[in-house]
Amino acid sequence: MNKPRLLTTYETQIKPALQKDLALTNPMAVPHVKKVVVNVGLKDSMTDSKAAQRVVDIIANITGQKPVLTKARKSIAGFKIREGMHIGVKVTLRRRMMYEFLDRLINLALPMVRDFQGVNDTFDHRGNYNLGIRDWHIFPEVDYNITDQACGLNITIHTSTRDDSKAYALLKAFGMPFKHNKG
Repeated sequence: MNKPRLLTTYETQIKPALQKDLALTNPMAVPHVKKVVVNVGLKDSMTDSKAAQRVVDIIANITGQKPVLTKARKSIAGFKIREGMHIGVKVTLRRRMMYEFLDRLINLALPMVRDFQGVNDTFDHRGNYNLGIRDWHIFPEVDYNITDQACGLNITIHTSTRDDSKAYALLKAFGMPFKHNKG
């Protein structure tokens, strides 16, 4: 099997450049992406019993991996949520699937956003990046014939560094289209 294009680019071009730019003597200290988590909330699961399965199928098409249903840990009467109720779908991507998903996200999906100005450059102060997407129809794997309902999803990119500036440099080298350039 061939390596994903983004992984090959990381190993041959990005990693040596980051090591030089960040002045790291140890090549193992160069930041890398550890995992990507894709999460979708199921607001329609209370009224439509097939909504959860439809979301699972679409997220499986987008990520290439079968997601798991997340359940409520406790009841919240104000939101009409009972303990054990399915409230979300998530999938954790690692290795090959992670790099293929990141490649599709950066090069295919994000440019499909209407009036795209770039993504925010705010990190969580632990080297991880969260990206909210309002409409999953930007992914080419989502078929308009299956669902006409737009659903948002959250993508969390976990990096090996705890320094936001190093994580920013890594994602910028991957081609993440940030709005602002950090100095």
